[in-house]
Amino acid sequence: LYRKYRPKSFKDFVGQEVVIKVIMNEISSEQISHAYLFSGHRGTGKTTLARIFAKAINCQNRKGAEPCNECPSCREINEGRAIDLIEVDAASNRGIEEVKSLRENIRFAPSFLKYKVLILDEAHQLSKDATNALLKIMEEPPSYAVFILATTEANKMIPTVASRCQKFNFNRLDHDIIKEKLDRICEKEGIKMAQEAMDLLIHAADGSLRDAEAKLNQLISFVPEGTFTADDVREVLGVSDIRLVIELVELLANKEKVKAIKFISDNMEKGLDIPDFLKMTIDYLRKIMLLRISADLIDVVLGGETKEMKENALRQADLF
Repeated sequence: LYRKYRPKSFKDFVGQEVVIKVIMNEISSEQISHAYLFSGHRGTGKTTLARIFAKAINCQNRKGAEPCNECPSCREINEGRAIDLIEVDAASNRGIEEVKSLRENIRFAPSFLKYKVLILDEAHQLSKDATNALLKIMEEPPSYAVFILATTEANKMIPTVASRCQKFNFNRLDHDIIKEKLDRICEKEGIKMAQEAMDLLIHAADGSLRDAEAKLNQLISFVPEGTFTADDVREVLGVSDIRLVIELVELLANKEKVKAIKFISDNMEKGLDIPDFLKMTIDYLRKIMLLRISADLIDVVLGGETKEMKENALRQADLF
């Protein structure tokens, strides 16, 4: 699903409004930099935006900043046939020989597109020698070359490389943004999903739209027809239910020690994933600890959560 519904233009892209605005302004004003660094959480659209960007600067019928998706250049990129768009996964091509090969490739002018674009995914995984070789290309880039480095760990990038790039940070996507996209997919695919199931799936995706779409794909394989329930999500994805965490915290707050131990024991017998449950419990306790500092932090601590979740957290914070 994440491939089928991958955005092909800026208007279809969800989240990252600040990044989109700056990049579209640069394209509209023809102020294209030679190097960009996209960093942030997984599944938030770094490589997708890099492709849209590459398409926009090479579009032959562009209106403003949006690619037309119809001209020969756009079609070549959409169909994966553009030899002037080079995509490399640094995780599996991290050696100096691979980067030297890229350097030789960049020296040749583009064969069809206006710009030759190199998208380097997981750029922080390049070896030290490979990074130095990449730096050499970026120090003296040809006028037609554009580098887009994507990474989930910007802190591991060598400063001399990062300093030559325009930096854009991609934030985790909140609950409502992911829900809006999943609702559109469900409508087009004829999928029905209970609200509780949707909330559980989005929580399991941990701010990643790609993960959410992949998990929805798993559900479709499990329940081809009918309405997805929260139990389906728990069974297929193996995630713990936040309601169990809330119930345990209620027992802890009321010092119901015996009941709390029996509660955990009973749920273990039902197949509760203890490591996952423990992680969720610690995360939830941390959030209500912050709410004890001030209820005004609710949008900071639980910005993407449902109204019911926020009300529960505020109520339980007052129990401690």
